[in-house]
Amino acid sequence: MSDFNEKELDEFAEENENYITLTDDNGEDISFEILDTLEYKERLFAVMLPFDDEDDEVVILEILPGEDPEFDDFVSIEDEALLNEVFEEFKKKYADEFDFE
Repeated sequence: MSDFNEKELDEFAEENENYITLTDDNGEDISFEILDTLEYKERLFAVMLPFDDEDDEVVILEILPGEDPEFDDFVSIEDEALLNEVFEEFKKKYADEFDFE
């Protein structure tokens, strides 16, 4: 039996709504903080920071509807130009909040 009541569970979910764990192609779980989701060219992208990444590089994945309506699929972006465009949009949006080198 859990020591959490329903209110505490709701508060925990709200506090952790920007975190996600995804499974890569090798079956390994990787946890991320979702910095933002951006709509660009009628597509949806997630800009995320891996928890265990020491060099502060973001990961950008496209969000697609999954087979299960409760879960979305996060897919790699193969088009380097598109990846750079999405990152530039993120940088514009957060120029005052993050130090981009």
